[in-house]
Amino acid sequence: MASANTSCSEENFSCSICLDVFDSPVTTACGHNFCRTCITKFWDVQVPYKCPVCNELFHTRPDLRVNILLSETVEQLRSSVRVKEQPCVRLGEVPCDICTGTQLKAVRSCLVCLISYCQTHMEPHQRVAGLKKHRLVEPMDRLEDRMCKKHNQLLELFCRTEQVSVCQFCTETDHKSHPVVPLKEEYEMKTAQLRKIEVKVPRMIQERKLKIEEIKEADRQIADVGQVLTLLISFVEELRDDFNKTRENQKSTEKQDLVHELEREIEDLTNRSSEVKQLSQTKDHLNFLQAFRSLKDPPPTRDWTTVDVRPPSSIGTFWRSLDQLKVTLNMDTEHVTLDPYTAHPELIPSEDGKQEHHGIGPALPMATTDIEYPEIHNDPGEHRYHNNSQMNNIVHSPKREKGRKRKTLTKADIGTPRNFQHIGHAGWDPNLGFDLNNLDPELKQLFDMCDISEAQLKDKKTSKVIYKFIEKKGGLEAVKKEFRRQGERAAW
Repeated sequence: MASANTSCSEENFSCSICLDVFDSPVTTACGHNFCRTCITKFWDVQVPYKCPVCNELFHTRPDLRVNILLSETVEQLRSSVRVKEQPCVRLGEVPCDICTGTQLKAVRSCLVCLISYCQTHMEPHQRVAGLKKHRLVEPMDRLEDRMCKKHNQLLELFCRTEQVSVCQFCTETDHKSHPVVPLKEEYEMKTAQLRKIEVKVPRMIQERKLKIEEIKEADRQIADVGQVLTLLISFVEELRDDFNKTRENQKSTEKQDLVHELEREIEDLTNRSSEVKQLSQTKDHLNFLQAFRSLKDPPPTRDWTTVDVRPPSSIGTFWRSLDQLKVTLNMDTEHVTLDPYTAHPELIPSEDGKQEHHGIGPALPMATTDIEYPEIHNDPGEHRYHNNSQMNNIVHSPKREKGRKRKTLTKADIGTPRNFQHIGHAGWDPNLGFDLNNLDPELKQLFDMCDISEAQLKDKKTSKVIYKFIEKKGGLEAVKKEFRRQGERAAW
């Protein structure tokens, strides 16, 4: 609606017959103004002729004269009203290319002039005979980009072979044998693909956020171990320092790199999600298809399902070892009997288990206990898995001989048995494969019997299959029995 000032101006330039703004205003002999059509129709039925305003009588039908000044003023008023009634262009709408200052919303675009027009500037195309022949379409921006450079025709089709927009003449020449569909059809198909991407990207972002939380949780668990280590007495200070150093190295060289990579992928995926969302709201078929090409291939991302960020299994072993260590340190250690199955490899116990001397310890049997649920037995005849303390199975005397001092535990007494290999490890590392320098001789003999090469033992995937096979079969001894029974190497 026009403003109050405009309404007042319309009243000053209104015909007293139709009560609307003058249309081709004319003046009577008495000086009053009317629309030519209105006064003509009035006098066609009114006899005698008189002025509708002052009722002055005319003996003959007066000649009507055009009021030039009034006509120009009324036309300016009409243009002003039309401009005010037309909406200004908003975001996403096509502006009029002719408007200066405040741009109005375009109502049509001319494919001959390559210009978009508002309602006011569209008037010549509706009035001038030559302009009426121009092809008018719905408003489009960047008209020059919508025209075929070769044939100067509107790009209305899409070639699926070359993934480009083409005109009708292109389908008869360069793209004659190619499958071609209307832009709208291709737009709808690509929109469906875009919706799938729009659903997938947030899920990928969420997965990476969860992976970051897993990394941080794993780091927090490792940090908890560091805090516990600070409470240990002096003989484990070296272990604590080594642990903290390892933890800092892992944090700086592995986990932080993973977090940074995940954050980078999240940023890339977030940007892609924004682009997808913005593109999904585009209703312009051509713009959509041209922009869709850049979104066809997703940003390169790592398959994070293969990245294991859980804390090392040694964390659980550490807690069990610590509990056992606390119990051991509180026991009476005056009379100590050494267990030959858990003794340090360089300590050889005497027959009564009361003394020891340095030497090269015997190779210990492989244990078949599950790595996740190791059990410690006191029967030397059983295969066992031991934590990182050799004092788990100390046998204590119920009495203390008078005058004898309590035996002091040293680092050597609780050192890690280096020659001992649990079947859960078997010299195997998830990332490096089997350690050939630290491999049980019987296990190595079995590998040689099966023609398994060193390259296969060091290969990450192949070594994992071998490790899982041994573990599933119940350990080294069970595997050897199974191979003897089957008598064939194809089982590998």
